[in-house]
Amino acid sequence: MTRSLAPSGDLSSPVVAVACVVAALSLGLLVLELFRARGRAAAGSSGAPARAALGTILTGALAVLGLLAAILRPVAVTSRGSLVGPKVVVLVDGSRSMDLPGLAGTRREAADRALAELGKRADVRLSRYVFGEGAPVPAEPAGATAAAGEGAGATPAPGGSAAAPAAPAGSAAAPAERGDARAQASAGAAAPVVSARPHRRSDLSAALEALARAADERPSAFVVVSDGRLDRPGPEDTAAATRAALEGLDVPVHTVAVATEAVRDAGVRAVRTSGAAVAHQPLSLRIDIGCSGGLACDAVPVVARELREQGAPTTLATGTAHVDAGGVGTVELGVTLDRAGTRILEVAIQSPQGDELPENDVRYITLDVARDRIRVLHVAGRPTYDVRALRMWLKADASVDVVAFFILRTPGDEVNAASDELALIPFPVDELFSVHLSSFDAVVLQDFDAAPYGLTKHLPALAQYVDKGGGLIMVGGPNAFVQGNYARTRLARVLPVDLDIGRAPTVDLGAFVPRITAAGRAAPVLAPLLALIGDEMPEMPGTNVVGDPLPGATVLMTHPTRTTASGAPMPVLSLGEHESGRTIALTLDGSHRLLFSAFASSSAGRAHGAFWDALLGWLMRDPRFEPAAIEPRGGCLAGEETTLVLRPLAGQGGEARVTIARLGSGAVVRTLKARVGDGGEPVELAAGRFEPGGYAATVEIVPADAASAVAAVAAGDRGGDQKRATTRRDFACERGGDEWADPRPDVARLEEIARATGGASVLPPGAGSLPLPAATQVAAERHVAPLLPPWAWTLAAAVALGAHWIVRRRGGLA
Repeated sequence: MTRSLAPSGDLSSPVVAVACVVAALSLGLLVLELFRARGRAAAGSSGAPARAALGTILTGALAVLGLLAAILRPVAVTSRGSLVGPKVVVLVDGSRSMDLPGLAGTRREAADRALAELGKRADVRLSRYVFGEGAPVPAEPAGATAAAGEGAGATPAPGGSAAAPAAPAGSAAAPAERGDARAQASAGAAAPVVSARPHRRSDLSAALEALARAADERPSAFVVVSDGRLDRPGPEDTAAATRAALEGLDVPVHTVAVATEAVRDAGVRAVRTSGAAVAHQPLSLRIDIGCSGGLACDAVPVVARELREQGAPTTLATGTAHVDAGGVGTVELGVTLDRAGTRILEVAIQSPQGDELPENDVRYITLDVARDRIRVLHVAGRPTYDVRALRMWLKADASVDVVAFFILRTPGDEVNAASDELALIPFPVDELFSVHLSSFDAVVLQDFDAAPYGLTKHLPALAQYVDKGGGLIMVGGPNAFVQGNYARTRLARVLPVDLDIGRAPTVDLGAFVPRITAAGRAAPVLAPLLALIGDEMPEMPGTNVVGDPLPGATVLMTHPTRTTASGAPMPVLSLGEHESGRTIALTLDGSHRLLFSAFASSSAGRAHGAFWDALLGWLMRDPRFEPAAIEPRGGCLAGEETTLVLRPLAGQGGEARVTIARLGSGAVVRTLKARVGDGGEPVELAAGRFEPGGYAATVEIVPADAASAVAAVAAGDRGGDQKRATTRRDFACERGGDEWADPRPDVARLEEIARATGGASVLPPGAGSLPLPAATQVAAERHVAPLLPPWAWTLAAAVALGAHWIVRRRGGLA
């Protein structure tokens, strides 16, 4: 309750102002009159004139005040109301760096203590937000309001530890964890922040911009609780960027630093590449190594490795980073990647003794390795129309660098001439498959017998080439597949079909028209061909005889009459995945009929190029021929929830099966399923938490058209039961990520933010004493009572005027 004096309510403000001005002028004129009269006083008079002047001015002042009071008629105002604190927005850093050591615990725990101190302020209204990526997230549960002075209620945290389950941002904590907010505030306890998924960035500028543009009540001040490791504003233009983010909102931004000392740490701060990653071409890695916290660092060994699907990582380069006095050292390593596609590199250091943060000693980078040109090794057993058509297409494609060998003279040929007099060169099988094999992206074995030309001893190396990411196409003919002595060899295990058929014949010379399976009609790899010729293939002159498709194979074409030992239609065109590589088995040698034949005239011979372009593109993992694309949203951090985004191609509706295997061991760690629509809409899959390391996500989309499946079985097409075309994406998960790469707090940046906006920078214990704006009183009840009745004020004014007149007359003033 407050009491105050005010003029009568029936007077307007201008009247009150005029009355006050007239009263002031009257007093001024009285003083001027007395000053002039003093000059006319007798020089020898006693102190009587001085006393008369004093009496005159006192009575004159009383008379003027009496007249003013008679006009204003003062009243007593009694108000009863409450104080409303100003709106203060608290922005808590929600990035992963807040889990690092800080003041008396982790930085997140220090932030909780700062919030508890702020909660003790009864003169402000606190609105708590978590900032990280994009707009800030309200920290209070939906619908909750905090009364002024109720302190550190249940405020959700920007994140929790990696081992604790993460709750969605803005969700309330469990009752047992949250407790009674009022009881915690009254007891002065630190209220833990509700768990939410930690952010991977600290964008304070975005948070200030969003709140400055908000349509609700504008804040009177901001309080930023952070360690200063901010992505925005940057270290170069902190002050200007902060003022620009406020967009003309002239309010102070106070800061609370949750850490002041750097962790004793040596880690990989950043890994950068110069230029694009291209297969078979050197790539420079620029690696920044940092040391902090007084850890003794001089020469730090660095190694770069490539993760493999099976086995230990392959060492690509090693070096030593020499750390300077500023705690930063840089080393450049040159690496060469032999295979295109997604590659996971591991960059690790051997940290000095005393490193308190070993999690940032290993960093993973994902490189999408492109091809300058596709290098293809084409080996044919004899010159045929089919060999000629394929070789012509390979040489006509400017993006393909082809090395072709044709067997024109067999070892049994009698030429009646010395070897040095022959123009034909011997087939360099040992040099090709021992020295230069890794330089090729794909190998095409077309109608080639492995035994007579010494290839048999190199088949294990060719299989290993596929395992490491190479591509292999085996094309049919009289000397291919079983007839080419590939059965029961190491290479047979990477092909998509079984060659151990154990029966004759191994070649069927009967003409036939291949049948396209349900998987073939849905697979993107046959879409260009079917767009030109429809569902009907030309008649083929014969086929090699093979067995059932092996596990993981996709059968696109089958024989209309011939079956395997299991009774299924025999595969004619099959696709297969084997570790990091891909293989194709085409059992016929008549694909040239798509180029020149009566059937090919309807498509002007373009079907042959479309067919082989798609096969080679699928082998090289061209996105045009993949059934889907998959990647982790926002990357993957070990120990935190990971979401995979699946983007299928239009028309690839059905059930998506995602298998996630760990690189190195090949062990399957997760299997996910989801329904996908025909429109190609992206689908999100919750993949859970992963340990640090590399992973391979393989997607298989099984069409959901039950009618097509029934029709396929009725027609004898049991290939519909086989696995559909798959796509694969490798990704890596690391502990902490970029937020843990540099663990040093940046208190200077927080201080600069505060100075630029007129705020203060303190530590968590001082958060409660920040100079926040004062509260405003809102009146709820008001009583007005006159001090005296109007006649009393008039009587008092008349008496004062009379007394003044008498004193003036006695003093000799007219």
